[in-house]
Amino acid sequence: MNKNYGSDPYENLANAIVAQAAKDYLSALKRLKKNPANRMAMDEAMRLEKFFHSGWYGILTSVDPDYLIRKLREKVVA
Repeated sequence: MNKNYGSDPYENLANAIVAQAAKDYLSALKRLKKNPANRMAMDEAMRLEKFFHSGWYGILTSVDPDYLIRKLREKVVA
C-alpha cells in the first residue's frame, strides 16, 4: 500500500517538484565547489535560485526560499 494513501496528490506533486529542485540545486553547488569555473553548474544554480524566488515556487510551498537556499549551501560547505 502506498504510504501517502489518502493524501492530496496535488500536494504530493508540489512537494516532489520542490524536492527535486532542491536536489538539483545541491548537485549544482557541489559541482561548483569542485570547479568554481563550471559555467553550466553556475547557470543551473542561478536558474534554480530564480525559481526559488518565483511566484510559482510560492504557490507550491510555504517554505521560505532564502531559508532553503541557506540550508542547502550549508550542506555543501560542511
